[in-house]
Amino acid sequence: MIRRRSTPWIHKWSRPLIGAIAGCGVLITGYLTFEKLTGRSAACVAEVGTKGCNDVLSSPWATVFGQPLALFGLLAYISMLIFALAPLALNSGENNKSSKQLENLTWWLLLMGAIAMSVFSGYLMYILASQIKALCPYCIGSALFSLSMLVITIIGRDWEDIGQIFFTAIIIGMMTLIGTLGIYAGVNPSGDIAESTSGKPQQITFTPTAEPNPEFGWKITTKSGESEIALAEHLVKIGAKEYSAYWCPHCHEQKLLFGQEAEKIIDDNIKVECANDSPKAKLDLCQAAKIQSFPTWIINGKTYTGVQNLDELAKITDYKGSRNFKYFR
Repeated sequence: MIRRRSTPWIHKWSRPLIGAIAGCGVLITGYLTFEKLTGRSAACVAEVGTKGCNDVLSSPWATVFGQPLALFGLLAYISMLIFALAPLALNSGENNKSSKQLENLTWWLLLMGAIAMSVFSGYLMYILASQIKALCPYCIGSALFSLSMLVITIIGRDWEDIGQIFFTAIIIGMMTLIGTLGIYAGVNPSGDIAESTSGKPQQITFTPTAEPNPEFGWKITTKSGESEIALAEHLVKIGAKEYSAYWCPHCHEQKLLFGQEAEKIIDDNIKVECANDSPKAKLDLCQAAKIQSFPTWIINGKTYTGVQNLDELAKITDYKGSRNFKYFR
């Protein structure tokens, strides 16, 4: 009597496991995408003065082709979720040729996707440790998700040609690494903003490379134009308030949008410092306003959290002056 070999449990559960991991990745990257697009601060446990998730989200590496990196991660996880579960959802139980072809195709797509995501995540972990020097649980979790999906993809089925797996890994890995280096070739880790010579608005980015000074945070490297100064004066006139913390990278991005001259007007008249170790701290005002994240604007009784582009501030305050702003985020 011939005894059939039992199917290993990992082969039975590999696709649901990959789908579950991809689903977790969708939740994380979806949340980070929402926070980045809305200018909010991501929930992240970090001590005052230490770098965390929001430092990573505000770094030059967090934006690709003008869009949040988390958005591309979200699309990648959604793709992996579909590749993992599509054969299970569409398989009617019949052992037909089309279902076998779909299963085989999606396994190869899972393999290539997991390899690309693992290589890209590995590069980001290197940047996190060597350049940004921050602790980001979301980033580390995503990297572990990618690696887990790769491991399960490899051991989760009987691959007929192991050599082809290694060949695919080399090709996809090299293509991903070359593409990644090309995408980030123009990143300026210092975060210094050079003056534009084209007359077009420049996108600002900021990655802290030194500890902030409790007196003023980091040095403002941008210059104000007439429009920035006029908007700052308008904000003072209408009684707007900006709640900030000197150690907050997002707050410094807001300063860079205004530039040195306009920011001095903001700082002298309507800014409220909320860092408890700053000599300028006004903790009673911050507590009374129930401030929970930085920067926070309160304008005409309405609260706006996160970095605000100057065009947006002009719009919500009914500013009628020139909007030839030099920078945007």
